Amino acid sequence: MSEGPAGAGPPGSVAGLLGLLNGFRAAKFLMVGCELGVFEVLAGFPGGLVVGELAERVGVSRRAGRICADALVAIGVLVRDGDRYRNAPVARHLSGESGVDLRAFVRFTDLVSYPAWGGLGEALRSGPVNRITSLSAEQQALFSSGVEALNAGPAAALAASGHFSGRRALLDVGGGTGSWSAAAVRAHDGLRATVVEWPPVAELARRRVADAGLGGRVDVVAGDVRVDPMPQGHDCCLLANVAHVFSPEDNARVLANARRAVVTGARLLLVDYWTGPTGAEPAQAALMAGEFAVNSEDGDVYGVDDAQAWLRATGWRFLGQEALAGAKSAVVAEAV
Repeated sequence: MSEGPAGAGPPGSVAGLLGLLNGFRAAKFLMVGCELGVFEVLAGFPGGLVVGELAERVGVSRRAGRICADALVAIGVLVRDGDRYRNAPVARHLSGESGVDLRAFVRFTDLVSYPAWGGLGEALRSGPVNRITSLSAEQQALFSSGVEALNAGPAAALAASGHFSGRRALLDVGGGTGSWSAAAVRAHDGLRATVVEWPPVAELARRRVADAGLGGRVDVVAGDVRVDPMPQGHDCCLLANVAHVFSPEDNARVLANARRAVVTGARLLLVDYWTGPTGAEPAQAALMAGEFAVNSEDGDVYGVDDAQAWLRATGWRFLGQEALAGAKSAVVAEAV
């Protein structure tokens, strides 16, 4: 088996272990490439640039430009033709040329997530090192925009899934910046949505909804989704990226609270990194548990069997699990 573009060897081998250890180096070059604007610059030059031209346009020395460009070639996001560097096709997601724009998620990873992961060992021994509830306003904005960018694909997939067809009122519990609701109402003309979020995030959501021109179709309410009463009468309910924030006990409280706000027969969609029977698959879900450990006292990934137990206890009937984009999937239920 040949090595991958970042030097990873076969799983279970010494080369494979060394490839894993080199992962942070590859990730950091990707982050810095975005920080310098390498991909945006090269998007304007389909035929590529020589290293001196690229270095001048991103504001670094020729030596630094060569180091960065060659590393980005090595990990597969740039291509080198002779002495010219150009974007690889995948770099369209890093240059603003694609509907799936990952730049905000890269910035969040670089400035918020990556530093926190340096404390993973401490977090596993004694608790989180970077509590999400104590982020500065700037960090909260980075966090929210990064999560929104990461979830653009799953949000679009859910909006197109048919679960909202014929529904009139969506309750988006812990709805972040409102991006999931925005995708749903854009795809379904008769649908309105109410986002309920923690107050600092609710303020961001109001601005995003207004900027998107959806103020007449998406309302935003500030509150604690575990205990605060939520607007009543909804016929569908969404909890996207909520379960991994809370303990099992708090997840049951959230679901019970949501059940009180919907009508009998309402559709429920729980979108998250749901794991399989072993807890180790999908691999991205198992790894994301570290993200939640460094940022939250109770954050974790859960299995579908956990979700089923919460649903049974809080007035919902489990209907199934459906794959979305990437490692995300939706647990589907209805109010009884």
